[in-house]
Amino acid sequence: MQVIEKISDMQSYVRKCKLDGKTIGFVPTMGYLHEGHLSLVRIARKRCDILVVSIFVNPTQFGPGEDFDKYPRDFGRDKKLCEQENVDIIFAPSVEEMYPKDSVTYVDMAGEMTKVLCGKYRPGHFRGVMTVVSKLFNIVQPDIAVFGRKDGQQLAVIRRMVSDLNFPIEIIGGETVRESDGLAMSSRNKYLTEEQRKSAPALYKSLLLAKTMIENGETDSSKIVERMRDYISNSGDFKIQYIEIEDAGTLVPVDKIRNKVMIALAVFLGETRLIDNIVV
Repeated sequence: MQVIEKISDMQSYVRKCKLDGKTIGFVPTMGYLHEGHLSLVRIARKRCDILVVSIFVNPTQFGPGEDFDKYPRDFGRDKKLCEQENVDIIFAPSVEEMYPKDSVTYVDMAGEMTKVLCGKYRPGHFRGVMTVVSKLFNIVQPDIAVFGRKDGQQLAVIRRMVSDLNFPIEIIGGETVRESDGLAMSSRNKYLTEEQRKSAPALYKSLLLAKTMIENGETDSSKIVERMRDYISNSGDFKIQYIEIEDAGTLVPVDKIRNKVMIALAVFLGETRLIDNIVV
């Protein structure tokens, strides 16, 4: 396994792979890898000749007051995990390498897809996501790229961007990996205190409650959201940022459930912001 830090070196490596007729799989991450990330790596490993994992904490997707500076980092541990999963290349550029001081170009999306859910509360977040993913796609030139379904809005936005901008890349969604009690795996879970960690599974349980209501015939989104709010509020010291039910493809909010929907939530537990979703 190689570690590449320079964009020019990564591009040279990719050119050689392409000339040799090899397919490239790509898993972009911000590091501090856990089983959720590794499940995506395993999906990609089966579908390509050369597997690239990027480790880059992207500053442009963090807003003022968010946790960019304290976001967990452990490159040595990440490297060992990648070696165990037979990753070929770790692409680990610096911030200065990815965003030179004179850089002024960003990728953004018109319409509502980036303005609902997390986009409503994190202005500029998806501009940062789309910009860094576009840059990484141009540098790595993958044939396939794997993203986790836990970040459901991100996955939908990336799929739309790839379609709109004609990237010749197959986007694969990997299922959310959960702890034994249902909490979605996240690098930010390490912020939780022992008591908070005990309360956190209530988020997934609320999503399952919503799923049961829909399966039993409930179609009124407002009633489902109200029931979820009550359940979460009575389960711990949670501050609910949003609970929303959106069309699974377009992310347009729905009042009446008639087709496949994504039920998504963002909740603060202490200072830690947790997100989760399911598609029903």
